[in-house]
Amino acid sequence: MLQNFLCYTCKEYVEDLAKVPKAFLQESNVRLIVIGQSSYHHIKPFCSLTGYTHEMYVDPQREIYKILGMKRGEGNNVSVRSPHVKSNTFLGSIRSIWRAMTGPAFDFQGDPVQQGGALIIGPGNEVHFLHLDKNRLDHVPINTVLQLAGVKTVNFSNKPQIIDI
Repeated sequence: MLQNFLCYTCKEYVEDLAKVPKAFLQESNVRLIVIGQSSYHHIKPFCSLTGYTHEMYVDPQREIYKILGMKRGEGNNVSVRSPHVKSNTFLGSIRSIWRAMTGPAFDFQGDPVQQGGALIIGPGNEVHFLHLDKNRLDHVPINTVLQLAGVKTVNFSNKPQIIDI
């Protein structure tokens, strides 16, 4: 679940989620779903921007966020920085504001202080894993979630892998 569609850390996280092959998910019978808190008309532009092709839904009233106990506001700023965040805070914030100002809808696409998180649900309604972000840099590593869901992990680095034969 995303903080909001304009948040630079969420954009960079979803860019990495987009790299998870559908075949990996299908092999494990797992669905990858992103939920944002803005209007549905922001889904298509955000997917185009990030390259994300998996399922995406919105919760503009933040009902799911409330049920799961996701917090508003920046919590503990001393957290491990997500390996999926590439921008520094200043430049990332400037880019987020610029996207809001130059976007066709010119809106801030949800509550800017709503925190998101990650969870693994199912089969059924059983919650197997829940991570509530403390702040915008506190995204759980994607490979952690993939491993817990029984899905093959992904190399997110842009560095070529060296394979010993």
